[in-house]
Amino acid sequence: MTQTDPNDTADRLDRLERIVRDLLAEATRQGASAAEAAASSEAGLEISVRLGEVETVEHTRDNGLGITVYFGQRKGSSSTSDLSPEAVRDAVSAACAIASRTQEDAYAGLAAADLMARDLPELDLYHPWQLEPDVAIQLAVACEDAARGCDPRIVNSEGASVSTQAGLHVYGNSHGFVAGYPSTRHGLSCAVVAQEGESMQRDYWWTTARAAADLESPQAVGRRAGERTLARLGARQIATRKVPVLFSPLTAAGLLRSLTGAISGSSLYRRSSFLLDRIDTRIFPDFVRIHELPHLRRGLGSAPFDGDGVATRAKDLVSEGILRTYLLDAYSARRLGLATTANAGGVHNLHIEPGPLDRAGLLREMGTGLFVTELLGHGTNPVTGDYSRGAAGFWVEGGEIQFPVEEITIAGNLKEMFLGLVAVGNDCDFPGSTRTGSWLIREMTLAGD
Repeated sequence: MTQTDPNDTADRLDRLERIVRDLLAEATRQGASAAEAAASSEAGLEISVRLGEVETVEHTRDNGLGITVYFGQRKGSSSTSDLSPEAVRDAVSAACAIASRTQEDAYAGLAAADLMARDLPELDLYHPWQLEPDVAIQLAVACEDAARGCDPRIVNSEGASVSTQAGLHVYGNSHGFVAGYPSTRHGLSCAVVAQEGESMQRDYWWTTARAAADLESPQAVGRRAGERTLARLGARQIATRKVPVLFSPLTAAGLLRSLTGAISGSSLYRRSSFLLDRIDTRIFPDFVRIHELPHLRRGLGSAPFDGDGVATRAKDLVSEGILRTYLLDAYSARRLGLATTANAGGVHNLHIEPGPLDRAGLLREMGTGLFVTELLGHGTNPVTGDYSRGAAGFWVEGGEIQFPVEEITIAGNLKEMFLGLVAVGNDCDFPGSTRTGSWLIREMTLAGD
């Protein structure tokens, strides 16, 4: 059984576009001065196994339709998962009824018509995987076997999973803009438990890609999960001190997400960001360049237009260490008296320029300090930038890893951490739309035993 048929993709996309056009026409018929709508249709397969036995086999097929109507500056929204003509009319009526009861918002409305995406680039996002459940089970079992076979100290498993998802997304508004595109995403993951004496540790690894051919092999994912778990055995606490901290690529990506959250329009107009009024000022050392690549072929965050229909474009968020732009949708841009940056729905493929050092070079550069590989909790204050997270990783001396550490807390302030960035590695080793190597921060407070 297949979860998607690529032969009918064009027909299904045409149908979704017709539904959006009909919906916009119905909104106009019911008196709306403007309207916008997004429709989606997704199908997929998810398989999980544990200790060699199948735990779940799940086929999914979901439809979604959301509409927003404007009566002048009054706005109403509704949604439905039923794409029948009757349900669409009901959704429009519900949105119109809501709009009639809301207060006027001077900033409500569509993005400007001349900003709509007109020429959609081919981004190579659609690679359906005709994956039969039996084959998916074999892949998941092979992945878990590779992890469990790493070492006798791998004593248990939280399981392995394989997933494939294919979807269509269409957006349209009463400027006459209606466009959509198909996309796929596939993944494979595994988590295992290791034990040595009294020490018991768990870790995981995964791979995800637009095309199945771009996934890491099940054996590679399993081995990586097993090796990461084994490396944590014998972890201990260390004494409280101030030290340099090297964030692994996976944990450094979280720091980048803290940056994008702080420069997002909603944080700025609510005055709840530690980077208020910092445009065109230095927030990183001068070697730092952070940029968005929305048209990256097969990119996990690639999109030809944002959630307002505005054409996306590559841009620097930070160059020479200076904040060059905020991340704004049409609404937040109006609130701030600025122009949209085509970031309705978020940022699309965020990259930080890597430096010349690999992992070993960064450890030598740090000398003595903490190499963080896992962060726990949500101890970031977006208003002040205060940062305090539970952490695990490895203690480093003389540029060499000495032993694993756990049950510690690292603390600082994101403004000072950004300015204290010493180096960015070229060791990005994980899949995702946010791409970064390790970050070496000059100094943070480490709280241990």
